[in-house]
Amino acid sequence: MREVLSQIWERATATQPAPEPAVVVAVALVALALVLLPRAWSLTRHLVTISHEGGHALVAVLTGRRLRGIRLHADTSGVTLSRGRPTGPGMVAMLAAGYLAPAVAGLASALLLAAGHSLALLWLAVGWLSLMLLQIRNAYGLLVLLVCAAGAGLASWYLAGTTVSLLAYLLTWVLLLAAPKPVLELMRQRRRGQARGSDVDQLTRLTRVPALLWELLFLLANVAGLAVGVFVLLPSVVAGFSWSA
Repeated sequence: MREVLSQIWERATATQPAPEPAVVVAVALVALALVLLPRAWSLTRHLVTISHEGGHALVAVLTGRRLRGIRLHADTSGVTLSRGRPTGPGMVAMLAAGYLAPAVAGLASALLLAAGHSLALLWLAVGWLSLMLLQIRNAYGLLVLLVCAAGAGLASWYLAGTTVSLLAYLLTWVLLLAAPKPVLELMRQRRRGQARGSDVDQLTRLTRVPALLWELLFLLANVAGLAVGVFVLLPSVVAGFSWSA
């Protein structure tokens, strides 16, 4: 066991060279297709939901609330339940964290990749998914988390370093590119009178801030996260565009 843990630590802390910018762009285009194509999005959205609910759960713990469980559903929706004061800054922070979490996770992943730690990124993903497993409260959610954790763990252990880097970049691009889409979907649903009881509705009730302002805040934050992520992952390409302009 000590030898296995030692190997995991050595692999997780090792650095890997970044792919060529053209390869990073190609991976970004693949991620964009996974976000835009309806059939692909029905699967990709599970990653966004995991990040969304994980954000709720993390901020709930950080603000002193007690987690009661996480559920992930086949329609890619999810819910995180916690116990604590029903009002106040802690409740507001927990509710706001969901729609911000994918962009924050994507940006943090981009910074890790820029430092050459693509393998560490996958191991961190495995660790986070394992923690979420302790709080999952339905069978479908358990299955989704097990598949994702096992896939990331096996890939990081058995695949070559270059392939692992490509997977890490793909995961990061998916999070960054997908982050604004659930907010746009929520805005569309609310205009149709759907999505009642959403995070935005609860935030409006707690803060008296209009729902539209919360939606715009989430959308702008996610777009800003994507812009910064592009700069971090493709500094030479961004610099080239700036120079051309």
